[in-house]
Amino acid sequence: MAFPILVTLAVRYMLVMLFFPFSALDKLLNFRGAVAQARQRFSAPAVATALIVLGVCIEILMPIAILTGTADRLAAFVMAGYCGVTALLWKPFWAKGDFWRAGDSKGRDLFWDFLKNFGLAGGFLLITFGQTSAAAPGFLAAPFASSHPYTMAPR
Repeated sequence: MAFPILVTLAVRYMLVMLFFPFSALDKLLNFRGAVAQARQRFSAPAVATALIVLGVCIEILMPIAILTGTADRLAAFVMAGYCGVTALLWKPFWAKGDFWRAGDSKGRDLFWDFLKNFGLAGGFLLITFGQTSAAAPGFLAAPFASSHPYTMAPR
């Protein structure tokens, strides 16, 4: 009886484990380095610091909501947006100019990370909207509602 619940929890954890605990912990333990990286994109120290703090909050709070089923659809929607935004800001494979070069290519390395982010976004959108378009109006009507991922469906 508990096996389907454990599978659901495991699948959700596989989706969020990149962020919680690993990426969030990396940002916390190497906060100065994370801010320095953000300053490469946003030169204002306050903006870079605020973005890293926001990222840490998202990477901790949204996965917890997804794992517990508390406003999990909204949290997954936020995570999908976060994955898309971070792909566009931090994985600009097109800007390296070496995408088509034979051999090692920073552009191709970033391309795979870029695609990974959008693949994760797709997984989060499955939690948000389900597998059919019929769930979208329900999410829009009650975005803070839970999908109740750990309840057993009646047979």
